[in-house]
This record gives sequence, structure tokens and C-alpha cells, in this order.
Amino acid sequence: MAAARLVDLASADAVEEAGRGLRFEVLEAGQRVGAFVVRHRGQLRAFVNRCAHVAVELDWQPGEFFDAEGRWLICATHGALYDPDSGACVGGPCRGRGGLKPLKVVEQDGRICWVEQPPFTAPGDG
Repeated sequence: MAAARLVDLASADAVEEAGRGLRFEVLEAGQRVGAFVVRHRGQLRAFVNRCAHVAVELDWQPGEFFDAEGRWLICATHGALYDPDSGACVGGPCRGRGGLKPLKVVEQDGRICWVEQPPFTAPGDG
């Protein structure tokens, strides 16, 4: 079994605790889709940037995913709230019905790296 490929995204200090997230793209079934990384409780978390309620991107400004208190990820379109640890929808129109699709990221040697895993691949590989 081949080792998972790491895709370098940015310096680790590019994503601050409950602050601006880092946007990037992945391929899903050959289509480019948005994704993002945030830091919550000291841990990096990454998700596909698509609301579980309606397939729109969450951020109200590029990279702005957290609510005003830095507690929840929030969809700017309809106000759906997501747990930044799990991506589960905890409030709004999708409450209890799904959540965000998680992606695996690691912090290594001062860098944020996405761990490429099917069904998501890096653009340029498809």
C-alpha cells in the first residue's frame, strides 16, 4: 500500500487560533472544489468548503469561517453552524442532518500539509 501523499499548503503560522482560515482547492470526481483549513483548540482542521444545507461556500469574506466569538464555523448564506472539531452541523437549517466533509491535514516542519486521500486528489493530478 502506497504512503499517503502530503501536499504543502502554507507556513504553519498562516492559520491562527479561531482566526482567518486558509483556502485551497481539491479535486472531487475530477471537479475542482474549494476546501479550507482553520485552527481550533490548537489543532488544524480541514473541510470541503461546502455547506451541508445548500451547496455554497461557507466564508463570508475569503478565509473568514468562524462566527464573531470564534466558537463555530458559520455559513454566511443561511447561518448554519458547524463544530470546528468534527464538522457536524450544530445549528441552523441543517442541525442534526450531516455536516462538513473533513479532510486530513498535518503540521510538519513548520508547514501545513494536506494529506491527499481518495476521493479527494490534488489539482493537476487528475
